[in-house]
Amino acid sequence: MRVQEAPFDFGAEAGRFAAAQDSAGAVVTFTGIVRDLPGGGLRAMEIEHYPGMTERAIAAIEAEAVSRWNLLDSLVIHRFGALPPGDVIMMVATAAPHRADAFAAAEFLMDYLKSRAPFWKKEITAEGAEWVAAREEDEDALRRW
Repeated sequence: MRVQEAPFDFGAEAGRFAAAQDSAGAVVTFTGIVRDLPGGGLRAMEIEHYPGMTERAIAAIEAEAVSRWNLLDSLVIHRFGALPPGDVIMMVATAAPHRADAFAAAEFLMDYLKSRAPFWKKEITAEGAEWVAAREEDEDALRRW
């Protein structure tokens, strides 16, 4: 698990992760990308966090995934700082003997990272900056777990 400001190469990270999985029957990856606002206008998504607290929270989410599914390995990388539309913001990778566990654990990690990892997001436009509020549909996604 890494929380970092610097960009990362998703393809290289996914390749390294997959290459290390000699006992896995499935590797699932997900990449989150900063999306522009409807109609355009987003200059950047600014992501803030508290070092130490954020890493502990992500480690706990990963530990929960490992306890619930038969995972051989997992990887979470999440960026912070000012990210323009199109930048990679995060990735999740899971490895398991069978695809069902790899897919379920990856989806669980994505849902919990979006709603429970302590990151604060601000949308920056030409008109100013606005904090992103929690969305009900993200909370709905958590209820199924």
